[in-house]
Amino acid sequence: MTHWLPLHQHLDDTGAVARRLLESWVPRQVLDTVARDVRGDLDEVRVLLEWLTRVHDVGKASPAFAVQVPALADRMRGSGLSASPLLAHDRQRSAVTHALVGHVAVREWLAGRHGLPRRGLAAQLAVIVGSHHGVPPEERQLQLVRQRPELAGTGVWKRAREHFLERADATIDWARWRDVQLSLPSQVLLTGLVIVADWIASNTDLFPLLAAHEPPRPMDTAARLEHAWQQLDLPGPWSAELPGVDAEVLFGQRFAHPNARARPVQVAAVELARRQERPGLLIIEAPMGNGKTEAALLAAEVLAARSGAGGCFVALPTQATTDAMFSRVHTWLEHLPRPGGEVSVTLAHGKASLNEEFAGLVRAGYFASVDEEQDSGAIVAHQWLRGRKKGVLASFVVGTIDQILFAGLKSKHLMLRHLGLAGKVVIIDEVHAYDVFMSQYLLRVLEWLGAYRVPVVLLSATLPAARRAQLLASYDGQANPAVAAELGYPVLVSSGGLAPVTVPAGGEDSTVVLNHLADDLDTLVAYLRVRLAQGGCAVVVRNTVTRVQETAQRLEEEFGAGQVTINHSRFLACDRARIDQSLLRQFGPRGQRPGLHIVVASQVVEQSLDVDFDLMVTDLAPMDLVLQRLGRLHRHLRDRPDPLRQARCALVGVGDWDAAPVQAVAGSRRVYGDHTLLRAAALLAGRAEVVLPRDISPLVQQAYGEQPLGPVTWQEHMQAAEHQAAAAESRRTAAAGDFRLGPPTDRSLVSWVAAGVGDADDDHTGLAQVRDGAESLEVLVVQRDSAGGLVTPEWIARGGGEPVPVDLAVPARQAAVIAACSLRLPLALSHPGVIAAVTLALETNYFTSFQLTPLLKGQLVLVLDENRKAVLRHGEIAFTLTYDPRRGLIHERA
Repeated sequence: MTHWLPLHQHLDDTGAVARRLLESWVPRQVLDTVARDVRGDLDEVRVLLEWLTRVHDVGKASPAFAVQVPALADRMRGSGLSASPLLAHDRQRSAVTHALVGHVAVREWLAGRHGLPRRGLAAQLAVIVGSHHGVPPEERQLQLVRQRPELAGTGVWKRAREHFLERADATIDWARWRDVQLSLPSQVLLTGLVIVADWIASNTDLFPLLAAHEPPRPMDTAARLEHAWQQLDLPGPWSAELPGVDAEVLFGQRFAHPNARARPVQVAAVELARRQERPGLLIIEAPMGNGKTEAALLAAEVLAARSGAGGCFVALPTQATTDAMFSRVHTWLEHLPRPGGEVSVTLAHGKASLNEEFAGLVRAGYFASVDEEQDSGAIVAHQWLRGRKKGVLASFVVGTIDQILFAGLKSKHLMLRHLGLAGKVVIIDEVHAYDVFMSQYLLRVLEWLGAYRVPVVLLSATLPAARRAQLLASYDGQANPAVAAELGYPVLVSSGGLAPVTVPAGGEDSTVVLNHLADDLDTLVAYLRVRLAQGGCAVVVRNTVTRVQETAQRLEEEFGAGQVTINHSRFLACDRARIDQSLLRQFGPRGQRPGLHIVVASQVVEQSLDVDFDLMVTDLAPMDLVLQRLGRLHRHLRDRPDPLRQARCALVGVGDWDAAPVQAVAGSRRVYGDHTLLRAAALLAGRAEVVLPRDISPLVQQAYGEQPLGPVTWQEHMQAAEHQAAAAESRRTAAAGDFRLGPPTDRSLVSWVAAGVGDADDDHTGLAQVRDGAESLEVLVVQRDSAGGLVTPEWIARGGGEPVPVDLAVPARQAAVIAACSLRLPLALSHPGVIAAVTLALETNYFTSFQLTPLLKGQLVLVLDENRKAVLRHGEIAFTLTYDPRRGLIHERA
């Protein structure tokens, strides 16, 4: 032991931090949630939180805690607080934690001394103390504390705890609290605030300790707080003001388009946000490219001003969509008025450190935290509000949907995630993209957001009516039959009983001619040769990476490698970023288009990029995804070759379009199942054209409705596929319940996350639960050079081919290069039958240097030879892997 601090001083520091957090950091929306349980009085919230923080560590006055540091135990023994040294070796000592001792002490104190209901407020406040290390106690753990009084401490130890409790009581009149009941949402938020205050007060850079030899001495708590707060320089919440202009003017101001007109869906979103009796849920269904994101951000500003939200969380399906959205949100933030000064922003996904725009904000945020001359209206990535557990506490967060779904997963420090979300407007994009399993978590999270009265905006190209009703019912806590019907399109639906609003799509309808082709590469080549005879840009969308690679190889042979670009999920992260940027440069809104080019891509092209093509070929997919893909066809206004002025899409990926029924190829059926593919085929097999956006909603409602589709000769197969899909959905729904959080109507935090997953912020643990374990293994890729030395992959442009240390820590710059060389292995190497063997094979690539480097520690490593090949072998399982910078990872059984 080199340093220490008297317990009473840490409690005073924590109480002072809590008071300052409420004054300058906690959004009003959070305070209002707790205030509803304490007579609507915000001052009572402050009094209660300050009391909780000033007693949160009272359980440290216990033998079980004291014996952990013999020097301190000796000093305490000299003051009459004796603890047997033998307790240090007691097998149950570590189970009697100071949080549990504090829980029992607080409950007994409030019930015994002040007469608060033992099963009511006394228990509700006690469990907040018992939960302040991130995991609420279970009843069996509390029972152990009562059964082992020698570990908890009786007599003088009990009187010591009561001394600290009595000190805290000076600020509160418990007689006024006997009828108060704290709801579970309030318990969660108060616990989160105690944790934040404790973490800040425990930071020894902010609150210095005494040297081990120093005796206790009086300290100026107010001065310590001012010093710490100045050093911390924590940005306050967003303080939104209700816009005093109409949607047209607001759109021009926020998105730097002074001459552009707001689209009807954007105007309607702002009007609905103003009209809601209280800010709640808003669902926006509108065509691709219709400005839904801008509509959501405009509505968020209105909702935040009305609700007291202190920030905004924008969630998207993938890291690629998240990176693209981060830039758009950052631009929006730059044009927001910020009367409260600087605001914090973070990018929340596993590869956030590799996003150059966010990295620039991180650097600016670091310097801003020590530079007193900073711009008071800056947007900073504050260093304290970064990291897996605290990132969601930043005012503005752009992240993957997992970060939202984790709020419904039983896991450690879950109350911090709830605290972060409870103070924001939450926007969830592409809400149609989440499968049955993920949707179970989303529905539960919506229940909690509704309980916190968090404004939520859900975006989708279109939703099945039943799905729309389900989302709204979860948030509202009751069904609304009016939204379960065909409502027209585009449509906006709101909680609180407001009538749905149908708006014009804006712009003219666009007709897409459909062709139905045989699924062979010769036919594809012939089709493209005819259609691209005068040039043009085509995209071929495949449902599996293997089909992408096979198709691209043939098209390169026919059209030349320079005329073909490949994009899918099986590239290194840095290579994928390079390809995405290249696609945006060529096919984005202001792209410099080549004369003739073909992009062959997997589903990544559905959502990730704002790109536009003259011609499309796509595998058959579920109806909503086909329509999503069509949104990349003639997306932007531009000149096109004469043969391609008419939008055209060729449908492929089926064995025979004349079969009864039409059967998708095996790879597509593995990905999507027969049911949704058969219903899509029934709608598309004989169809000559699709008119967008007119046909979007009718096609989706039919595809996901209950009415039979297709000829009579299909019905036996259709019914069998439907039963199979229903059984699979039932299994996945049940499986999601294993680790899903309970509803907000439960009474107590006790056992709130019992039988949970541990730390959801571990990428692999959390993702495996909210995505049904479907995430494949991720590896970091390095190479051996011709001499056998370890190097970064030689083909990457920045930092490639450089020697990598194997014994000493990897330098930070090079660690970032290696982290950008992450790669997801195909499911063929990650399914339950092989994953253990593949993992063991990868674990033989162990480097001390990686374990000494925080960014690389604990990651699996794939080592390629100088020819970019590797063999993974364990027991009877063996795979040969080859990496091609143009084609991505190729695998085969060895």
